[in-house]
Amino acid sequence: MFDRLKRRWNRKKLTDERFAFLFDEAHGDEIVVFDCETTGLDPKNDEIVSIGAVKVSANKILTNETIHLYIEQQRDISAKSITVHRIRNCDLEGAVSPEEAIERFLYYIGNRKLAGYYLEFDIAMINKYTKKMLGITLPNDQEEVSALYYDKKLKRIPQGNIDLRFDTILKDLSLPRLKAHDALNDAVMTAMMYLKLKNIKSL
Repeated sequence: MFDRLKRRWNRKKLTDERFAFLFDEAHGDEIVVFDCETTGLDPKNDEIVSIGAVKVSANKILTNETIHLYIEQQRDISAKSITVHRIRNCDLEGAVSPEEAIERFLYYIGNRKLAGYYLEFDIAMINKYTKKMLGITLPNDQEEVSALYYDKKLKRIPQGNIDLRFDTILKDLSLPRLKAHDALNDAVMTAMMYLKLKNIKSL
């Protein structure tokens, strides 16, 4: 009941009816797995540098329906940030404005469920922009991949001392590693984790 009230209140705050579809009831099994590369780990002060997302449907990763956006920055990306995501200022030539990136992302995800690794952070980063642009936070249902892994692993390690690092999960699931610190590749790898975890009983 609380979730319904929260969703209703969120809907009332929407300032642009073009995005009313975000609040429609989701149908079908499609979900969107996404990842953000950012200038840091503080949603209040840091910015999104790139967004990568891929749809998953009927146990398939729809790699022909991905989205990968680079976003213009108002200030130079710090050297410390570059060492993490390897995106330099010169790599942002042709990047889109934050407003265009967020709008394209919202049209892409629609009302689908969202999944990701460390999803709470990525959602907080997106919400930073949607609050300013539209008055709302993302209303989409959400599923955390590391929580799926934890639940499967807990059956064999009941004391709960489980390594939830991205690389550890990828290796334990015997999944291939793509180029690291690329928002789209991270989204695709997370989608592989999601599908495998949904289709196995335990680890």
